[in-house]
Amino acid sequence: MKALKSKQSIPSPTDALPGRTTLMPVAEKHFVLNSPMKPNSTMALEYALLGMGCFWGVEQCYWKVEGVYTTAVGYAGGYTPNPSYQEVCSGMTGHNEVVRVGFDPGLVSYQELLQIFWEEHDPTQGMRQGNDVGTQYRSGIYFYSDEQMRSARDSKRAYQAALDVVGLGMITTEIEVAPPFYFAEDYHQQYLAKNPGGYCNIGGTGVRLTAQV
Repeated sequence: MKALKSKQSIPSPTDALPGRTTLMPVAEKHFVLNSPMKPNSTMALEYALLGMGCFWGVEQCYWKVEGVYTTAVGYAGGYTPNPSYQEVCSGMTGHNEVVRVGFDPGLVSYQELLQIFWEEHDPTQGMRQGNDVGTQYRSGIYFYSDEQMRSARDSKRAYQAALDVVGLGMITTEIEVAPPFYFAEDYHQQYLAKNPGGYCNIGGTGVRLTAQV
């Protein structure tokens, strides 16, 4: 029981694992989209950083969207620099499993990406998604601009109203300024394309976000 409780509480900065300065190596090209995993900064892309539970299935949701140029899974929201998957799963880094989505705002809007966010997982579960329990499975939106912050907060209010109608619980999603993003190990990148039979426990509430956000 003590171990379960520790995995559902974010550690303090002093208790978090020390991590390392070495960057996680990843492939140059996206396994599905064949685009750069680390796009050139001169490209006219915007980014969304989202946590919805197991990042394998979340990434798959987004690489299928027209206008999404690249996706990557990784860790964010904690204290340990360049953590390993095993360290994140220990609950002692504070990190969340996240997906970074690079998108062309002329083809798909941030609001459209947020609609997928709300509808494809259950944002009321706190430090878990279904049977996946731990701080790394919490719901989170990490914004890169004031405009993204406003869109995230507005969409949260709209989705809470939709959940209220059907008697579901309160949203626990954290909405915070985007912290450093650390790439996950290369074998995690586009995992469900490389392993079509792979399991990932994400699923929505069945409630649609119908209000304009």
